[in-house]
Amino acid sequence: MTGARQIEVTLAVGQQKELPVAPPPAGGSGREMHAILEIGVRSHGGPGLAATAPGGAAGPALAEVLIVDTSRSMLHPAAKLHAAKDATVAAVRLLPEGTAFAVLSGRFDATVVHPGPGGAPMAVAGPAERDAAERAVRILDADGGTAIGMWLDLARRLLKQQSAPVKHVLLLTDGRNEHDHRADMSLQTALDACEGRFVCDAWGIGDDWDAELLLRITRRLHGRAGAVRDASELTAAYEELMQGLLGTAVPELRIRLTPTPGTVIRRVTQVVPGEQELTAVRAGSAGRGIEYVTRAWGDEVRHFQAVLSADPTGRETGEDLQLAAVEVVVPDFGRPVRLPPPRPILVRWTDNPLDASRRHPGVRRHELYQQASAAVAEAYRAWLRGADGRAAADRALTRALALAGELDDAQFLGALRRIEDKGESGDGAGNGGSDGRGTGRVRAGLKDVDWQHLILSSAMTTPPQPPASGPPPATPPGADPAQEGGPDPGGLVECPECGWLGPADSLYCGGDCGRPLRGSPT
Repeated sequence: MTGARQIEVTLAVGQQKELPVAPPPAGGSGREMHAILEIGVRSHGGPGLAATAPGGAAGPALAEVLIVDTSRSMLHPAAKLHAAKDATVAAVRLLPEGTAFAVLSGRFDATVVHPGPGGAPMAVAGPAERDAAERAVRILDADGGTAIGMWLDLARRLLKQQSAPVKHVLLLTDGRNEHDHRADMSLQTALDACEGRFVCDAWGIGDDWDAELLLRITRRLHGRAGAVRDASELTAAYEELMQGLLGTAVPELRIRLTPTPGTVIRRVTQVVPGEQELTAVRAGSAGRGIEYVTRAWGDEVRHFQAVLSADPTGRETGEDLQLAAVEVVVPDFGRPVRLPPPRPILVRWTDNPLDASRRHPGVRRHELYQQASAAVAEAYRAWLRGADGRAAADRALTRALALAGELDDAQFLGALRRIEDKGESGDGAGNGGSDGRGTGRVRAGLKDVDWQHLILSSAMTTPPQPPASGPPPATPPGADPAQEGGPDPGGLVECPECGWLGPADSLYCGGDCGRPLRGSPT
């Protein structure tokens, strides 16, 4: 099906295929294949799923819960609470007609601010309900402590009865979840209960929020963490975030890996636009397939790293063999979606150490980001020790700057420059001296919140180059262009080596041998 509203999903596999025949040293990973899966979603100008319900009519395509931290610290200064109210109201004003929504107040526990008692658990967006929600938000006061697990659990219970394909929570806090140990539900327990139920974005405001806390929540609940440096910036940030949410094209996308016999899937991790471990679920009641769930896709490209291990015993060297097939699965949500055909993850066993030592650039890039994030964390821990940690903080910052330079990540490099001492020739605005370089030392007068912003920045990743805006990858040699939407369930091919039967457009055997079926792809 074609048309302006059809959603297209693209898939490309990047890898260095060579793995060593020789056993790896003790504790080594020489027989692990690391592949980068580049997946893109394009709506071709169609409206976002959350902006209009399936079929184009207004309806419950989105269910939204807005959580406002109303602990006592939000009054110090009171500008934080005022900004939270303004931003929450702005977000409510952007909700499309028919959207189910609720506003929560978070303290030691959580309470529903809107809708009021005696009605439905969640309101339905319309002029009267938006006005009522604004009145309820405007009279909020702040008192008590912070127990975020309680907030998320109430959001979960409210969203549980909603059938909207996009379920989203927007959480704002200025604190550090300091009363978790006294809460009826801990954050860890709440995250266990909420995982897979909704997507949560978490934002920090003020000078005392915890970046690791925000990342812990958003990595588990498939959202993104952010913060504002000035409370007055929150409304614009919320409006931008809501516009992005309304542009959601695909609420859920699954990566299915089907390994050949003898191949073990070690893990699949999102590496762009941020690192996130994905949980494996069995694909159906039979077969070897494993699926990894991802959520809330707009028009974007994400990268994932798949790690597989295999044994070369009995396999020939110098020949491309399939380790696994990669497919993209999108559960039905009322919109036409054009899916790419399966792609193979290959191996070429070699006894040449030079061939086996090469890695795909995307794998190396992920390692550099991990090292840079670790260097930032080390610099922060050293800075907390005061004068005793100054030298260690400087060394770690220098290492992080070098890694950001190698990554050519301007955003990350700029975040690092904000905490770097510029020296006498610096201009005080994030630039160094006349040579464009800083001192590599941590500047004096930093606040803890400066480090929290840097930690968030270090968790954001970028691909080696902007995603291609051209047509989707060409059909691999041997594949039938007419089968771009997926294999023909009525067509089969038999492997002449092991007798495996599979879809007619399979390039590689999915059985015991993994051999090419139609020649070697370029």
